[in-house]
Formats: sequence, C-alpha cells, structure tokens
Amino acid sequence: MLNRRHFLSDAASALGGIGLLNLLQNDQLLASDKPVIDPARPYFPRQPHFTPKAKNVIVVFCAGAVSQLETWDYKPELIRLDGQPMPGGPAVTFQGPSGNLARPQFDFRPRGETGMMVSDLIPHLAELTDELAFVHSLTSTSNTHGPAENFLSTGFNFDGFPSLGAWISYALGSENQDLPAFVSILDPRGVPQAGSNNWSPGFLPAAFQGTLLGTKAPVRNLSAPGVERRADDAARELLERMNKRHAEQQPAEDRYRARIASYELAARMQLSVPGIMDLNNEPEHILKLYGADDTENSLKSEFARNCILARKLVERGVRFVQLFNGAYASGGELNWDGHNALKTQYTRHAAIMDQPVAALIRDLKQRGLLDDTLVVWCTEFGRLPMFQKDAFGRDHNPDGFTCWMTGAGVKPGVRHGRTDELGSKAVENIHPLYDFNATILHLLGLDHERLTFEHNGIQRRITNVEGHVIHDILA
Repeated sequence: MLNRRHFLSDAASALGGIGLLNLLQNDQLLASDKPVIDPARPYFPRQPHFTPKAKNVIVVFCAGAVSQLETWDYKPELIRLDGQPMPGGPAVTFQGPSGNLARPQFDFRPRGETGMMVSDLIPHLAELTDELAFVHSLTSTSNTHGPAENFLSTGFNFDGFPSLGAWISYALGSENQDLPAFVSILDPRGVPQAGSNNWSPGFLPAAFQGTLLGTKAPVRNLSAPGVERRADDAARELLERMNKRHAEQQPAEDRYRARIASYELAARMQLSVPGIMDLNNEPEHILKLYGADDTENSLKSEFARNCILARKLVERGVRFVQLFNGAYASGGELNWDGHNALKTQYTRHAAIMDQPVAALIRDLKQRGLLDDTLVVWCTEFGRLPMFQKDAFGRDHNPDGFTCWMTGAGVKPGVRHGRTDELGSKAVENIHPLYDFNATILHLLGLDHERLTFEHNGIQRRITNVEGHVIHDILA
C-alpha cells in the first residue's frame, strides 16, 4: 500500500526529474532527439536541433584519393629533396617498396588576396581560393579505397551503416515533396569503389536511401510504355483511393503507409524529374561557363551537365546532393588513384573536374543560392610524398590530406591545420573525418551527438563515439 509519506516523496522526485529533463533539453545535453516521422509522409520537412546556416548540401566526392601534394598542400621542401630517400621513411608502403621523394608534378603559385599557393593543375578552382575554407590536416582510418570511402560517407569502414545523406534526410526531410530528399549523381565513367554504400540508408528506414540520378542515366521506369497519360492518371487515382481506404482500416501498418508514400513520390517524380533533367533550356552562356558545350572532351561535358543538374536540384529544394567525380579502382584510369602515371592521369582527370566544379560555385553564388547551400569538396585519403619504386605515382596516405568547404556558414579564405614539411602526416589541428562530418551536420543545424538511431541495442551515429565541430572554419 502507498502511504502519504511515500506518495509525497515519489511526487517530489518525479517533479525534480521532469525539471532536470527540461534543463538538459534546453542545454542540448540529452543524448538523442529522434526525429518524429510520419510513415505516410517520411519526406516532410522537420526542424533541426538549432538554427541552421545551410539548408542544402552539395558534396563533390573525388573518388580514388586525390593527392594533396599536387593540388592544395604546397611543400617546397619536396622540391629541395626531390629524388632523395625520405629520411626515416618506410621501406614498404601499401602497394609495395618505396621509391624516393618526388617534387609536386605541377607548379604552384600564389592565388588571390590570401596568397595561398595552389597548383596549376586546377586553374579554375585556384581562382576561387579566397572563397574556400581548407582543412589540411584530415585523417582516415583506412588506406584501402572501399573501406575509406565507407568511412568518409558513413563514419565506419564496414558495410551496412547509413550514409551522410541518409542521416540528413532522416533528420530534416525535404522542402520539395516532388523530388527525393537525397540524390546521388554518378560520374559518367561509372560507380565508385564502395558503390551503393555511399548512398545507402544502412539500418535507417529505406525511405532515406539516396536516389541515383545523372544526365547520362536518368531515372528508370518513370513512365509505362504503351499506356496513355489519361489512363495512367485514372489508374493512379483509383489506386490512391484504395490505398487510403485500406490505411484507414489498418491505421497501425506503418510499413504499408511508408510504401504508399514511396509510390506516391514516384508518381510525383513522373512529372517533376523530366523537367529537371532537361538541360535544353539552359542558356548558352551557362553551358559555356560549366564546359558543358565542350565537343572535344565528352567526359568533361557530361560531368559538367551533372554539375548543372546538382544546381537545379538544390534550386528545387533537394536537401542533399552527392556529386561523384571518378569511378572505381582502375590503375588510375577512371579515377584519381595515381600509382603509376600520376602526372598524365591527373592532367586528364583535372580537365574533367576543375572547370565544372568552379562554375558550380560561381553559378550558385550569382543566383544567391550559396547563401543557403554548403558546397563540400572531399576525397577518401591523400598521397605519400615519395614515388613508388620503379613508378611515377604516389601510394595511399590516410595520415594527412586536404578537403574544403564553401558557402553557407563557412568562413572564406581560411587555411586550417597543417601537415609536416613533406606532407606525409597531419601535425597541427589534426582532424579525423568524424570532425569533417560533424561540421557538415552542424551547419545544417544538427548536433552530431544527438542525431542517433538505435540499432541492435546501440545508439548509433555517423561520428561513432567521436567527432568535434571544426569551429575555426565557420563564419
């Protein structure tokens, strides 16, 4: 039996607990704020944890591990020691015996008002140096492409974990109910090494998987061949009435309602996607800005069209766009994996990537979209300062490499972190990729420690049990 004394004691404890929870919530100290998702409207916009700086994200993912030493991280000591053995360097690296130190394969020169040294390999992006925030001291947990791509996209080396875009669409939904919240645009040369892991929902609800788009590979099955539009619309209206009646009779069937929602989105995409995929209405000066009119380099023009598509998607309110540059491992022929003929291959790859990505930033800015859009340039790891033995390329280096951001909430013209004098490892303001992803979430108004999902009894998050926001690059 409950006596008066115990009742008053329990009531006081309960009220104190409620007050404590309220204080913890106000101070953002609770471990998790699971998004409330209506299965019938999984893409409906949801509130972030705090006021965001960015509403949309475009991630340019350069597959194959771009060498920081040929692009953004100038090391004059490599020029002085060119051709000499690396002092205290490893005898064997990931793919075999080490060769000697090798100078940057492209000239560097000061750029913009900051005077930052940037490679001639990427002249268009080099012109934007004053607008970019560089992190020169990133590290990865793997020196193998597949697991490293997983780590960059999901926070884990292994398969089965949600990608960054899935986490973001799960947390925030989308402003446009006629298009997916999360879109992945494949490079015209193929699929990246880790494949669908880069856009997988993992253990999150399947509704938050990325949708594959691309000007070369449009969405399949948007229309029924041989069926007139009037008949198709009538059938869809009948199906909608039947689905609604069944949902009213079975209100607890969340999976059924989620499936209906996905079908309804597909139906709306029948009307919205053809228009957004059609670039024929883009003015000639825009096609020229991106290099989409290049008749001599078809890969460049196709990638440029993908960049225009990325702009159109965020223009329509798509939350997260993943734009791939480079495909799977192929001896460096189809991506940035420059083991044997780095200078020749990088010259070819940069000609595809440089102008379109620079044009994407300029175009977003001139339309006022960069005020709300975060643009991220990233790669899975970097390259070592020495050539491989009997080769003209660099081996994998997860211990120090460069990525950058620009746009909403980012401080322009910033260089954060540093690698050693040879560029072999990060030595100042060292940031595992957990920090990079935490910073992206922060700009979207999401606390990476609060964005969790229980899976197999564990509260999972994209930063695992680590991660700190890189505040020094934020405006």
